[in-house]
Amino acid sequence: MSMNELERKVAELRELRRMQDELAAEIAAAEDSLKAYMTAHGTDTLHGPSFKITWKEVTSSRLDGKALKVAAPELWQRFSKQTTTRRFVLSA
Repeated sequence: MSMNELERKVAELRELRRMQDELAAEIAAAEDSLKAYMTAHGTDTLHGPSFKITWKEVTSSRLDGKALKVAAPELWQRFSKQTTTRRFVLSA
């Protein structure tokens, strides 16, 4: 790619990310509106002709890796594994 093509691609990426942020904000606002409706009507499920919405509490249990590392470092070491990833970052 030439430098001009790279500049155009970076500009396109920035615009797409801006649009993504706007859409994320609109999605959050729509979800918040539905959640407010559900709260006001004391329900955790809504049904319609073309949809079903649920908004329920979910309880899960997860391993606290930091606490395990402090309480039993040898066990933490035995069962931990390293991963390697690549991070894509676009900065100004």
